[in-house]
Amino acid sequence: MINFLTKKITREKLDDFIKKHSSSGLTLDLGCSNSPYSKYFPNRIGLDVKEGKGVDVVGDAHNLPFEDNKFDVILCTEVLEHLHTPSKAISEMKRVLKPKGKLILTTRFIFPLHDIPNDYFRYTKYGLKHLFKDWDILEIEEETNTIQTFSVLLQRLAYQVEFKFLNRLIKLFVLLFAKIIYKLEFIIKYEYGSFLKNKTESNILNSGYYMFLQKK
Repeated sequence: MINFLTKKITREKLDDFIKKHSSSGLTLDLGCSNSPYSKYFPNRIGLDVKEGKGVDVVGDAHNLPFEDNKFDVILCTEVLEHLHTPSKAISEMKRVLKPKGKLILTTRFIFPLHDIPNDYFRYTKYGLKHLFKDWDILEIEEETNTIQTFSVLLQRLAYQVEFKFLNRLIKLFVLLFAKIIYKLEFIIKYEYGSFLKNKTESNILNSGYYMFLQKK
């Protein structure tokens, strides 16, 4: 029961997205801390800002220590929000990718602070489309719908907060409530892009985005 409640709500969906784009091509696993997806990219080079499991090169995403047009694929999961100058890092990714090379990227939108103090940005889909306007965006997928986003936030609350009273009991209640809310997406009929309700929008709350892009 405890394992069921504490299992990350979006973990399987994220894993499925990355697995779908697995590759045997030369892959830069950028920000690869602990290398959780190395099984999908057997020909990989792991880069992170500090040494660790699966880290082959210690380096900075803003100044990649590789020659131009080297990689077939770049895997960049949950890293973009931690980059202080994302446009520079994106330019570097483009530089080291081969022509028509692919970028698999995931990042946060509605999400708590994490890995502080190096947590700088949150991205809407419109912001991401602007940042990657010089790329071919092949896929952009929302991680959660509006209701499911509340589930993610509740789960993170249980992970990152200590309650003053009955800490363990309250955490279990919050985790259980998160699982229940996750199933209530059917209660929303319409969503709008502003309080004026003059334009409908999908998933005005969303925990993050998954993108699959190609270098032009």
